[in-house]
Amino acid sequence: MIKPTEQLKRLDHKDRLLLRLLQANSRLSSAELARQLKLSPPGLQKRLKRLEENGFIEGYVTLVNREALGLDLLCFTQVTLTHEKPECVGQFCEQVQGLPEVLECHHLTGEFDYLLKVVVTNPQQLEQFLTEKIRKLPGVDKVRTSIVLSEVKASTSLPLDSLAPDR
Repeated sequence: MIKPTEQLKRLDHKDRLLLRLLQANSRLSSAELARQLKLSPPGLQKRLKRLEENGFIEGYVTLVNREALGLDLLCFTQVTLTHEKPECVGQFCEQVQGLPEVLECHHLTGEFDYLLKVVVTNPQQLEQFLTEKIRKLPGVDKVRTSIVLSEVKASTSLPLDSLAPDR
């Protein structure tokens, strides 16, 4: 695998434009992508394959509207583990992987050890999730949860324009 700094050098203007187009709408047809990039269809496929093989494109997904499904409560849960039990870190990370309510889990520096992005249907389900699942995970010492009142910005697009200049 190519080192990240070497990978950045291999992204040209068309690569960045292709990634930008795919981030905005991954359902664009190959023909439309090729047209917008002024490439032949085989040229586009070759470029896509290279971006996938070099790890720039990890996969293709469909973003589902959580509220349309009734998952109205978005929360951020801060978890602090007991530091006397270092073996619990691995167990915590392994078990949190199996919790479908947890959309993201980040290991952090600072006041707490983990930040979980959680989605549930209502306050009762949140209470049940916290008491029956999170608090029972190995090594959990403290749990704080904040409920999102409104999403000011939610994006999955990376800031490609802020990368080093084309090379």
